[in-house]
Amino acid sequence: MIPHNRYAVRQRLHGAVILTVCFLLFFLLGFVAIAFDLGRLFIVKTELQTAMDSCALAAAQELDGQAGALGRARRAGATAANLNRVNLQSASWDGKGQLQEAGISFRDQFYLPTTSAASARYAQCQHTQTGVRMWLLHAMGAFSGDRTANPATRAVLANAVATRGSAQSTCPIPVALKPKPGGAASNNYGFLVGEWATLFDSCCSGSAVGEMSWYNLDGSKNASETAAELEEGGRCGTRLGDTLGTPGAQTSVDRPWNQRFGVYKNSDSPSVNHPDQSGYSYTAANWKNAVPQNAFGGTPAAGSHPSAQNYITKRAAWASLADTGTNIKSGSQIAFGDANRLNSFQKLATPGSAGEHRQYGASRRLAIVPVINSAARVIDFACMFMLHPLSGPHDPARLEFRGLAGAAGSPCAPGGMPGGAAGPLVPVLVR
Repeated sequence: MIPHNRYAVRQRLHGAVILTVCFLLFFLLGFVAIAFDLGRLFIVKTELQTAMDSCALAAAQELDGQAGALGRARRAGATAANLNRVNLQSASWDGKGQLQEAGISFRDQFYLPTTSAASARYAQCQHTQTGVRMWLLHAMGAFSGDRTANPATRAVLANAVATRGSAQSTCPIPVALKPKPGGAASNNYGFLVGEWATLFDSCCSGSAVGEMSWYNLDGSKNASETAAELEEGGRCGTRLGDTLGTPGAQTSVDRPWNQRFGVYKNSDSPSVNHPDQSGYSYTAANWKNAVPQNAFGGTPAAGSHPSAQNYITKRAAWASLADTGTNIKSGSQIAFGDANRLNSFQKLATPGSAGEHRQYGASRRLAIVPVINSAARVIDFACMFMLHPLSGPHDPARLEFRGLAGAAGSPCAPGGMPGGAAGPLVPVLVR
């Protein structure tokens, strides 16, 4: 009897161990499922949050108070968001739907919802990513019979809000504006919004008070540096208090300057040397308005060219230098009244909804320009609108004053490092 009892006890112990191991395995599987599936949710949440952050920053950059700002902000925000990969780095977001423009909304200075471009100060991007698959938790739910608490998919929500704040450094063009007599920040340094100022070549005629000339942002006097700072990417890091350099005779600034207008020579192309969204240009020959001329948003005066409309209108149509055409001589005739003015250049970016100004264009004619004192020290930053291409490196150019870059309604949206007390407005996350 004793051996038999020992055998039965041994069998019962074996059965208890098996049951205990099974329960432990199931318990451990639950922890693995939680770690595995919740880890997936965390990754998707992080990816989606990055996409919403990108959206909010891109959308906020367009909040310049101008007509059409909200439409531009929605397009920029959705494009930036959808360039990100979501749901384990899926380019299609696992086929569950990417951010739509309807997911982008705006708020005013009091953080109340608004649909007014003039009052929008904050851009908010929000998206719910549905259909994030749960593998082990769902399998455990099927095993336990509780599918409700362990669905096959879950949803992840992300939200971001951005605004524009003053930069501690920025990325201007290598040009400087000198205040008019009695000019100060309180009176826009003596300039009227919409007034044209002349950019002189420092080699041939020095700019007077209230005018502009080329200045190297790095403080050097090298003329080739001026052209390099004018090229796409330029030079960032300019701050209040920096001392700018006065370069010598210019030899190559016309090429990167004209690329912004979609005017090219040799092998340059819009796909590499990006133009502005419009190349339509303004001079005293085709825009007859009195001071302040306001080519940016004004109405053409009598005697202006038959094709003349303000820049906001031309930008919306993706107009080229030749308006709706691609012939550089025609464009030169419209802008200067001289078909041969741009003879050293050969081609234009194409216009229209299917053209290169829309495909490759960016905001490249609204530029940040340092304001300097008599010692060439930066005391402020202005927003300037580049009016026309250059016929050569020594050709005086004109730019239109659009206000101080740090004003809430500034149309300039520069790059730079946020966190300053004054200076150009740059997008910054606030939530």
